[in-house]
Amino acid sequence: MQTLNMLLSAVDYDNMYVIVTLSILPLMLLMFISGISVQLTFKKNAKKVSSSGLTGAEAARKILDGAGLSSTLIAPCAGSLTDHYDPRNDTVYLSESVYNSNSVAAIGVAAHEVGHAIQHAEDYAFIKLRTALVPITNFTSRYSSLLIMIGLLITCFPAIETFGSVIFAIGILFYACYTLFTLVTLPVEFNASHRALRIIEDTGIAAGGEISSVRKVLSAAASTYLMSFAMSFVTLLRFIAIFGSSKSKRK
Repeated sequence: MQTLNMLLSAVDYDNMYVIVTLSILPLMLLMFISGISVQLTFKKNAKKVSSSGLTGAEAARKILDGAGLSSTLIAPCAGSLTDHYDPRNDTVYLSESVYNSNSVAAIGVAAHEVGHAIQHAEDYAFIKLRTALVPITNFTSRYSSLLIMIGLLITCFPAIETFGSVIFAIGILFYACYTLFTLVTLPVEFNASHRALRIIEDTGIAAGGEISSVRKVLSAAASTYLMSFAMSFVTLLRFIAIFGSSKSKRK
């Protein structure tokens, strides 16, 4: 514990704060570009009709049946790119632009979501961990910012600054749970995309240049998860820098 305290006291929190704060704007720009890239890549490949002629729903059904998951349901959902798999009712939900579309993009997205269903069926380690983190993350992310703000405010009053530091630290810990969730999400999403590419090629649902188009769609989507983690991690470092700087100035 003494060694840890020495290491923490050796950190220049003021410089750390400046560095991480300056990195937030470029990350926000990259997140914006990543989001636009997903939309544009999907729209571009949504114009390419798959040689198999299967719709997103039909492709999903074929893959699920081939994986022995005939009991898994497929249902449409409102919105654009709102596709997801819900393990609570074992249902793959496909957005309107995917469910009835026979485009290469639709098949790629559908196969990706089916990949999540297969992950659950095979007890993939990271999907189990992410599922376990969902209720924890839902709770902690709801109160993390509030605790951090209240804690920071209380530290302005010398008589109760220790109490404020404790509240601040709990808020940071709560936010760290969200950062951990975004980190665990990365292998889950990358694995689902890898499964999707392998499955659609093995089953002949897509072939030749279509595989490359699907890869572009899934890679664009994966970049959004990477940016989400990066932003969350930098924000966590910023909170730690504020906390450390406030403590060092009170010594």
